Amino acid sequence: MDRKVALRQILEQNPADPLARYGLAMEHLKGQDYEAALAEFEKLLAASPGYLYAYFHAGQALEKLGRLEDARNMYEHGIQAASVAGDHHARSELAAALEQLG
Repeated sequence: MDRKVALRQILEQNPADPLARYGLAMEHLKGQDYEAALAEFEKLLAASPGYLYAYFHAGQALEKLGRLEDARNMYEHGIQAASVAGDHHARSELAAALEQLG
């Protein structure tokens, strides 16, 4: 079975499943469907703002779409969330992505 189909089926049964939502977003990223990936990351972060790596990958999708200011904002929000969570590794990765963006 196609991975996207399987993940969508999981989300039909449980739309709040953060792992399935993240997995579907990542599948869209792999397929370079950045708009679809971003839509899934936004749904994920609305429901689970502590899902820190979604900020990083959403920022990456925004960069690919040429939405650099939105990417910058996404990284900044992720840095704040990681600081609150005390996740220094996630904070460091988000800060590096923000720095690379310039």
